[in-house]
Amino acid sequence: MNRIYADHAATTPMLPEVTAVMVDVMEKTYGNPSSIHQTGRAARKILDDARTLIASMLGVHFNEIHFTSGGTEADNLAIFGTADAMQHKGKHIITTAVEHHAVLHPCQELEKRGFEVTYLEVDKTGRISMEELASSLREDTILVTVMYGNNESGTIQPIKEIGECLKDHQAVFHTDAVQAFGLSDIRVRDEGIDLLSVSSHKINGPKGAGFLYIKNGTPHHATVFGGEQERKKRAGTENLAAISGFAEAVKHAYERKEEKTAELVKIKETLIHELKQSDVPFEVNGSLEYSLPHVVNLSIPGAEIESLLINLDLAGIAASSGSACTAGSVEPSHVLAAMFGSESEKLFNSVRFSFGYGNTVEDAVYIAQSLKKMTDRF
Repeated sequence: MNRIYADHAATTPMLPEVTAVMVDVMEKTYGNPSSIHQTGRAARKILDDARTLIASMLGVHFNEIHFTSGGTEADNLAIFGTADAMQHKGKHIITTAVEHHAVLHPCQELEKRGFEVTYLEVDKTGRISMEELASSLREDTILVTVMYGNNESGTIQPIKEIGECLKDHQAVFHTDAVQAFGLSDIRVRDEGIDLLSVSSHKINGPKGAGFLYIKNGTPHHATVFGGEQERKKRAGTENLAAISGFAEAVKHAYERKEEKTAELVKIKETLIHELKQSDVPFEVNGSLEYSLPHVVNLSIPGAEIESLLINLDLAGIAASSGSACTAGSVEPSHVLAAMFGSESEKLFNSVRFSFGYGNTVEDAVYIAQSLKKMTDRF
């Protein structure tokens, strides 16, 4: 049986080119990038080249990219680093009810430390209201953290409008762009973004690498102390092999960004079309107008999600019921609860398909056919 991996929002397979680069670095470049001898300088060059490439793709300065162990650390570094640097100007933070737990849990921790957090609600498409955001802003608001595109619903937030809203305000603007980077046309300067989090393993790079973009001049303190790596923002010897693989993945993502995005949209549209043609009962959870190209979340009336996921797996299809970080939890999706209410049946009959490297329109047809067989048994 040929297996179809349709859970790319959870993690992605590494490109062969990424693996090759990493193996080469692990075998040949073992130096510490902070060492001044020739072996260390060889490692430093790889680190600098990776930083330069990523900065150029994002259109930012070399020294504004700070490598981390992934998206979670980047989010934590952004939130705690800003809160510490700005607390003398206020202790009010604004976020949304549909953020990844890598943002929600740090915000909840800050509440325990005396900060006040406003959690913006979303509509049934998963989008926030700009009016609510504007009315929630206060003189003591120091941070607004709103994700670029949601990992469960695929919904893209009005990022540029948020940046415009904050243009003349003291609040720092952070966005978790883990799902959007490499697919969406992110323009940090034009969109008024001060801090941006990215993870390598979401774009066919290795796990264990990510970065936080920190706009020059943004108030921010370190949260990990030790050496002076990453411009004293994140101490610890850099994971050179993972970072080199990450840079290679970024290069490939940007070289084929438009082509890849078009392919992913076609796969998603094919799935929806085939389901309609087969009279499979379903509803799309989220916005198709403001949506990441690779994510689609479907509510299937009459389905029981655990049974559905098991049957999909038996049919050779890997899918998800939401965030991989809550896999195994009995708690329903906080994203769908925010969109439809905590009593909605959609919390228990929704499945997320997310596509990427290796997927084809034929995969979408097969998924639709498999869902038809399953729903016919309801």
